Amino acid sequence: MTPASLAYLHLCFAIIFEIIATSLLQRSEQFTRLMPSAFTILFYAAAFYFLSLSLRVMPVGVAYAIWSGVGIVLISLIGWVFFKQKLDLAAMIGIAFIVVGVLIVNLFSETVGH
Repeated sequence: MTPASLAYLHLCFAIIFEIIATSLLQRSEQFTRLMPSAFTILFYAAAFYFLSLSLRVMPVGVAYAIWSGVGIVLISLIGWVFFKQKLDLAAMIGIAFIVVGVLIVNLFSETVGH
């Protein structure tokens, strides 16, 4: 496995853990419920750990743009499906722009070898 592909793998784990943590944050009810709160902290710690591993190869701006962009899109979908939160047209257009931005960074940036 190349260093760049390992960085992307670490970034994928960071995104997965961040999505789980953010979903649990909703369930923690402002940190008033013990188990969701404890797991929120645990999964955020894991997310930042794996994000830090990806930074061995990726510039922080690129890694964070991908991490936050993909995270925004996925957590918006989770909020819509599981928490019945509504997305209006402006939100969907904004999310589409985020997807396009992440694709541009991944497909056209030479900052990280693919």
